[in-house]
Amino acid sequence: MAETRTEARRRGARASAVTSAIARFLVIAVTTYLGLLAVTFFIGRVIPIDPVLAIVGDRAPAHVVDRTREEMGLNLPLYQQFFIYVKGALAGEFGTSVLTTNPVMTDIRRAFPATMELATLGTIIGSVIGVPLGVLAAVKRGSIIDQIVRVIGLIGYSVPIFWLGLLALVLFYAKLGWVAYPGRIDITYEYTFTSVTGFFLLDALWQRQWDVFRDVFRHIILPASLLGYFSLAYISRMTRSFMLNELSQEYVAAARAKGLSETRIIWRHALRNAAVPLVTVIALSYAGLLEGSVLTETVFSWPGLGLYITNSLQNADMNAVLGGTIVIGSVFIALNLFSDLLYRTLDPRTRAR
Repeated sequence: MAETRTEARRRGARASAVTSAIARFLVIAVTTYLGLLAVTFFIGRVIPIDPVLAIVGDRAPAHVVDRTREEMGLNLPLYQQFFIYVKGALAGEFGTSVLTTNPVMTDIRRAFPATMELATLGTIIGSVIGVPLGVLAAVKRGSIIDQIVRVIGLIGYSVPIFWLGLLALVLFYAKLGWVAYPGRIDITYEYTFTSVTGFFLLDALWQRQWDVFRDVFRHIILPASLLGYFSLAYISRMTRSFMLNELSQEYVAAARAKGLSETRIIWRHALRNAAVPLVTVIALSYAGLLEGSVLTETVFSWPGLGLYITNSLQNADMNAVLGGTIVIGSVFIALNLFSDLLYRTLDPRTRAR
């Protein structure tokens, strides 16, 4: 009977801890999202661009300007405008784009898969190359290999990605002809290929249209490789740091004393323990590529969310700019919270906190 009561108390404590963790997670998510909405709202109000004039034009009569301002709710007190803004954002309504005359959310649904496909491939490239490089640099600490890996990472951090993009286009497209011209797909297939998911590579693969798959791959490989290099610089540096910490632990010395091979110690023990924080690093790197691919998309004329926001900003289309910013910020918040949750799930030491 005593054991049953003890077990019941333990189950109750675990349930209470889980409930508390979920509550904290929801509070952080809601608070962060409201903060994002507040920042974007006030930025939209302080910038020297009148959204009414962007719609009706500079030469519109005064009564037309006043009526449009009233229809948009811009004549209301600021707190009422913010309430309407939050209500619309929660419903996914960001108004109509001046540039495309479409609902902003419709444009975002069309553009975001292109950004996500580019960032996903870039993260895969950065992870597949960056993790082994980081491990190698840690194992060969202080050697010429370590110095080369660190220089590669330093260049990735220091050199502007738009400059690398222009150089890459000159070399691999204009000179060597290894990749396709800027854009996402050749005009030959643009009106004959039907995308279901918005991810052209997956759709072409699923539909077994190998000529389309090759064409899409030739368009995406160069910008994805540049984003992958940017991601590689961060992932290799963090992998090296995590591995150096693990290789200095006592369990590594004990494994060597038992006669285990160095390969097994590095890849099956040290890297397995370093993989817990490394998953968080990769998730944050992915979020960074989603929000930071604006310049890459502009250089390569990639029809993603970054290029959409850039064109909208140049045309004073603030509904589109703020809507795209909120979507990217929301994804970044979600990936941050997901990585934190994943870290707590994979690392037993954090579950008791």
